[in-house]
Amino acid sequence: TDHTFCPPQKRSYVLVAAILASSLGFIDGTVISIAVPAIRADLSASLTGVQWVSSAYLLMVSSLVMAGGALGDRFGLRNIFAAGIVLFLVASVLCALAPDAGFLVAARALQGLGAAIMIPGSLAIIAKAYPPSERGRAIGIWAAASAITSALGPIGGGAILSATGDWGWRLIFAINLPLGSIALAVLFRAPADEPEGR
Repeated sequence: TDHTFCPPQKRSYVLVAAILASSLGFIDGTVISIAVPAIRADLSASLTGVQWVSSAYLLMVSSLVMAGGALGDRFGLRNIFAAGIVLFLVASVLCALAPDAGFLVAARALQGLGAAIMIPGSLAIIAKAYPPSERGRAIGIWAAASAITSALGPIGGGAILSATGDWGWRLIFAINLPLGSIALAVLFRAPADEPEGR
């Protein structure tokens, strides 16, 4: 039985939104490593404090990704996926405005929570939108795009830091806002799916 919730002409919206949103999650997991010296200099942070900027994000993603996927099944994939994007964007703004390392660590943990909802939701919403005959191709496009953006993240982050100086690490987070907003706008062009219950 075909359990898709998307008519054929709307499926591309789901795929584009899933690629954009999950790419944000993957990029922010890798790009921070090159920003460590700039963050330390700009916030006068210790090395241990800056290490927690990365660890807090990864800890939240890895520990809550299963729960994030279950929320989508319970309350509807599109709505929970969108909620994850919104949470990720709010946390990104907080990261960009962080006045000190402690605030940045807390904002990164919140961002990790958003990513834990987004990342499994992106794959699940594709699987539900596409029939079995087209699903493999759609997931392959998603995986390839996610891999490319993850690889390009540190390169783009390095370019931003080279052009702006120590304060430029904030732009690495701020740039999530327009990209995530586009993902939300595209996502809501597709109809909502029905929750699957427990």
